[in-house]
Amino acid sequence: MIAIQKQLSIFLDNRPGVLARTCQALAKDGINILALSISDTVDHAVVRLLVTDVPKAATILQRLHHTVHERDVLLLEVPNVPGSLAGIAEKLAGAGINIEYAYCTSTSQSTSNLVLRTSDLEATIDALG
Repeated sequence: MIAIQKQLSIFLDNRPGVLARTCQALAKDGINILALSISDTVDHAVVRLLVTDVPKAATILQRLHHTVHERDVLLLEVPNVPGSLAGIAEKLAGAGINIEYAYCTSTSQSTSNLVLRTSDLEATIDALG
């Protein structure tokens, strides 16, 4: 399975409690976080989210005074075995497609979900299809 999904990216102050308040606000309105990635810098953290209701989550996050960026990413269901990511990266390299970033979430012992942002999403689908 390969699907294009909307991802929300926000910048949070890099200090205790900020992520907790953000997640609590989403939970209060019934938004489930399906995948999460956090990259820290000196002053802030970049938080990338896949959520169950993108428009509602974006509104909630904006109300919290977060700058919200919405981007298309690919969500791939991949076997949870050694070498799965290596095979994907090899196919994309062979097609001249750059991986900008990726993060994973496991759904079971046998399957994982890979969130992938590349230089060309449609070409990525073709290369992996």
